Amino acid sequence: MNPSDVTTPNDSAVMDEWASALAEASGGGKPTPTPAGLQTLVDEGLRSNNEDINLDVILDIPVTISMEVGNTKINIRNLLQLNQGSVIELDRMAGEPLDVKVNGTLIAHGEVVVVNEKFGIRLTDVISPAERVKKLR
Repeated sequence: MNPSDVTTPNDSAVMDEWASALAEASGGGKPTPTPAGLQTLVDEGLRSNNEDINLDVILDIPVTISMEVGNTKINIRNLLQLNQGSVIELDRMAGEPLDVKVNGTLIAHGEVVVVNEKFGIRLTDVISPAERVKKLR
């Protein structure tokens, strides 16, 4: 454990003071993270001295990317009866594009391809950043 990671009662009081000062500066109340707050971070906090967006701050943050063929709802009784060879009907038709999601947020649609004997996905439609922000609200 790093000594700077230890919180003492005095540190807690200082954190409370900072929280109340930030709340007061933002117009009162508890500050809550919103997509608009994220946009403010991009507009102001990630800019370097020459006003270009500096993405180096976030480039090494890991995210989870997943491809969704489809989904369905099933009750527990039927779930417990599944065994090898069972077929589960999904809400999509064969040939429809897959959803590509990053941390659960839809960012694109695509189709399955095989590359060097491994599955991959070819993106056929990428959702604009503005539309992604709208979906977060």
